[in-house]
Amino acid sequence: MITVLSGGTGTPKLLQGIKEIVDPSDLSIIVNTLENDYFAGVYVSADIDTVLYTMAGMINEEVWYGVRNDTFTTHERLEELSCPELLRIGDIDRATKIQKTLLMQNHSLQESVDIQAGHMGITSKIIPMSNENSEIKIITDIGELEFHDFLIKHQSEPEVLDLKFSEVAPAEGLIDTIRNSDAVIIGPSNPITSILPILSLKGVKDALKEVPVIAVSPIIGNDSVSGPAAKFMNAMGIEVSSIGVANLYKDFLDAIVIDSQDENLKSALGEIINKVIITNTIMNTLDTKKELAEKILEGIL
Repeated sequence: MITVLSGGTGTPKLLQGIKEIVDPSDLSIIVNTLENDYFAGVYVSADIDTVLYTMAGMINEEVWYGVRNDTFTTHERLEELSCPELLRIGDIDRATKIQKTLLMQNHSLQESVDIQAGHMGITSKIIPMSNENSEIKIITDIGELEFHDFLIKHQSEPEVLDLKFSEVAPAEGLIDTIRNSDAVIIGPSNPITSILPILSLKGVKDALKEVPVIAVSPIIGNDSVSGPAAKFMNAMGIEVSSIGVANLYKDFLDAIVIDSQDENLKSALGEIINKVIITNTIMNTLDTKKELAEKILEGIL
């Protein structure tokens, strides 16, 4: 069994490649829940839904959020009624979120995701990192912001000074899933707001020390491939480079995959991590996603 640690953009792209070369039923995906919250009356678990839609083959690849070819009738009508939403939620996507909101009246988040995955024909195990409500605050030069306010309302523009997120308990079976894995892949998601919350769960780092672990760096040169990862790494005092990523994961990491553009870092990385794999990490076609997945699996299995 392969286990993947995932956020909401870079790693789902990789999952598209992995599921082409690995039996999806042999795949477990542990997903960040730090940013989950209620919007317009529905429970939004953005990263989980992105993984669900990716594994179901219906993700909107233009924005890596929501459903391909969705409509926005409800969203547009709410704006007409002077009740605008912070998030642009499509109609089909909203149905998923309404279902999850209703399910969670009698089920845990984990159970609700299991039910939804079953309806979507997904055979992989998708595990929210926690069933507990969590909270993240972005401390910026314009004040303390909620995550989605920073990301959407302010377009990630403020300077980030610090981040705070709450401690939560791991979901049931999460630690055993890691321990029983043939390998764990840390996907190229934001190291600070997507992966670090999973690593901060009690018992996760110890479990990762027991299995082969490979990470794909989401940093090329001194910037992130997408999203505000660089701002968050700077705020945490972590070097914005693949070296910074390696140092963040070094206590349990066996191998790291970096982009060919960073070949000059191989020697320095070799002093931190035993194995450094250099390849193309830009995933703009299904073929490049599959090729990266193959390199990862060859490097760790």
